[in-house]
Amino acid sequence: MTAATTRPMTIKIDQDTRERVQRLADARKRTSHWVMREAISQYVAREEKREAYRQDGIKAWNAYQENGLHVTGEEADAWLGKLEAGQDAEPPECHI
Repeated sequence: MTAATTRPMTIKIDQDTRERVQRLADARKRTSHWVMREAISQYVAREEKREAYRQDGIKAWNAYQENGLHVTGEEADAWLGKLEAGQDAEPPECHI
């Protein structure tokens, strides 16, 4: 496997944010560069998950529009209630 290539990128941040990053870096005994890379990495991972969740919702809506299959809120609540009570319950069947 090849090593990931890193390339410099410049961002502009206000002085207050710069100072806050530096205070965190000092407290963590890290560099401000490390703090910013970590913050960006966590943000990107979180937003990728959020976007995947959004895309799943869009796909589910499109599938419902095509076939009309669904479960009612009451059916879903009853199933979730069984799971919450510790019962091993199968999800309700989708219907039109």
